[in-house]
Amino acid sequence: MQITAPTASAKSQTTITEPLVPAGKMLLFVLVTVLFFLWGMSNNLTDILVQQFKKSFELSQFGAQLVQTANFLGYFCMAIPAALIMRKWGYKSGMVVGLTFFGGGMILFWPAAISGQYLPFLIALFAVGCGASMLETAANPFIAQFGPAHTSERRLNFAQSFNPPGTVLGVILGARFIFSGIEKKPAEVEAMKAAGTYAGYLHAELMRVVPTYLVLGSTVLLFGVLLSRMSFPTMSGEGAAVAEDRGSFRALLGYPHLWFAVFANFCNVGAQVSTWSSLIPYMKQYTSVSERVAAGYLTATLIALMVGRFATTPLMKYIAPSRILGIYGAANVVLIGIAITHPSLIGAYAIVASSFFLSIMFPTIFALGLKGLGANTKLAGSFLVMAIVGGAIFPPILGWIAKVTGSLAYGYIVPAVGFVGVAVYGFLAAKWSEEPASLDESAI
Repeated sequence: MQITAPTASAKSQTTITEPLVPAGKMLLFVLVTVLFFLWGMSNNLTDILVQQFKKSFELSQFGAQLVQTANFLGYFCMAIPAALIMRKWGYKSGMVVGLTFFGGGMILFWPAAISGQYLPFLIALFAVGCGASMLETAANPFIAQFGPAHTSERRLNFAQSFNPPGTVLGVILGARFIFSGIEKKPAEVEAMKAAGTYAGYLHAELMRVVPTYLVLGSTVLLFGVLLSRMSFPTMSGEGAAVAEDRGSFRALLGYPHLWFAVFANFCNVGAQVSTWSSLIPYMKQYTSVSERVAAGYLTATLIALMVGRFATTPLMKYIAPSRILGIYGAANVVLIGIAITHPSLIGAYAIVASSFFLSIMFPTIFALGLKGLGANTKLAGSFLVMAIVGGAIFPPILGWIAKVTGSLAYGYIVPAVGFVGVAVYGFLAAKWSEEPASLDESAI
């Protein structure tokens, strides 16, 4: 399949000028795109929670990273059930049920904070992850199929471009409303413990997470009501009379490109989440900045992600998305290598810069993995979402390495390995797309 756009043929010229979104469907496209914004906001609030819970519950870096494990474990557990729900009732049902889990999990932060225990927060984050899993399992393939197949990468990258603004807003809200800006020195902590006031201080810090999550949870639930009133078009395999027309798990075994994409997405998300969630602790260890200043660097990574996605998506009309993916993966191996070997503000700058190249990885891998799957798209999408479990596995490994070695910089070896996997996949996928057999556009 030829996924680079411009050629000398009139057919390719027609492909370039075709709209990304079908006529008359822009409102629905916009509303589904809002989902990318919402889960982006939630996912990067967890980067704030890592530091806040580390302080409030006096956790190690490994223990604090369980925040990411709980959230992304929900992605793994719910992806296939979400696909089965959508195979039976369609994309709309998956999105509405996902928003219910998503918003409900956020509301659970209130009783979790009142309990004063870490485990209820992890359970609430697991529920949030389950909801986000359903949303991603629905929204990504829906957008990929919502128009001509040969523009799926550009369309999905465009929709995903509204994920970074959500992530930026999430970090800004977290830094403003969750971080208090009060950081006690060891001597002050000992004095407060002696006076019996330290436990109250920690509980007050913990309760700061509640208002933000209550507001977001309520907003998400209201948006679910709005989306439930929308009319959705029938996609490939929906409303079919027999199960075979809706796809099957066995059929997926015949698509090796899907499984390579699943592996690449596992590496990508694991590298992304571990890179971001450890940035604030990295800066606390190797620089003298405060939590709020470090959160500003985290915001900068998300701005770099947004710029990278908006800047790179138009290039996909002229350069194969898979080739760009390989180049960007290699660039991030270099940048994370700088963070490992130069633990300082220089390393922090490299981590921030890596987000520019990280920008197109998830949507590009997702779209490439779904190429040519037809009625199997929903089920295939569930495995690509399950691969997000890399975000649950990589951060604790990074935290364990940091704990054993005493160096967060050494822990960044973990995302470096993940980006190697992405780079290899990108260059291999670029090679496959250049093979003569792939020129049959009927397979797209």
